Amino acid sequence: MSGEILVTREGPVATVALSNPPKLNALTVAMWRELATVMQRLSADDTLRCVVLRGAGTEAFAAGADIAEFATERNTAAQGKVYHRELVHGALQAVGECRHPTVAMIHGACAGGGLELACQCDLRIAGHSARFGVPINRLGFAIAYDELAALLPLVGRTVVLEILVEGRMWNAEEAEAKGLLTRLVPDAELAAETEAAVARITAGAPLVARWHKQFVRRLTSQPAPLSEAEIDANFDYFSTDDYRIGYDAFINKQKPKFTGR
Repeated sequence: MSGEILVTREGPVATVALSNPPKLNALTVAMWRELATVMQRLSADDTLRCVVLRGAGTEAFAAGADIAEFATERNTAAQGKVYHRELVHGALQAVGECRHPTVAMIHGACAGGGLELACQCDLRIAGHSARFGVPINRLGFAIAYDELAALLPLVGRTVVLEILVEGRMWNAEEAEAKGLLTRLVPDAELAAETEAAVARITAGAPLVARWHKQFVRRLTSQPAPLSEAEIDANFDYFSTDDYRIGYDAFINKQKPKFTGR
């Protein structure tokens, strides 16, 4: 099995690494599931004061989901609903609802589900090599509601639409200017800057940090619950020609020629 979630511990700090180096740390089904389990376990650990989320190595934070699995794990609307509403959302929710402060340390590609995960962290510190985007329009599929909810409160309607409609990858400077990042530093300083942020967090009162996260969540407006019809419609793209065209083009390293059907 390719891909794994690596956890290391140093005192009150846990580091969670997304590890699938041959695919720029793209997340497999097993990785999504394990990440949710790991984050829930860490959240329940009162001896922790901070969790750092990063990609293994320095080439990527995570280049999204492992698209090679889509043919077997996410090939129909029913599979897609499980994949996104249970696996992906389960991991995003576990990161976003972690009781301890979370810091995303970002090298290289941070795209698709990788960007969604980073946006669930409390702080996002990136090196200049970082690149950001959700280029799923080139694959013929739409973002799931639960994943859109990870981006929209952070950067707002205008920036989210730019991310999704253009499908362009941004450099780190543009991502910082548009509010995706907490701080941007040279790559050589990324580890030290992350360590400094973690040190400031762990020097504070842990109960206060947890309360502050709870208070912010309480005062963050929540949309009205989605109806089942809306949820089902979110996955209508599985029945389109464009989805098959986009997927086949990606696998065969070709440029897709969408038909709008």
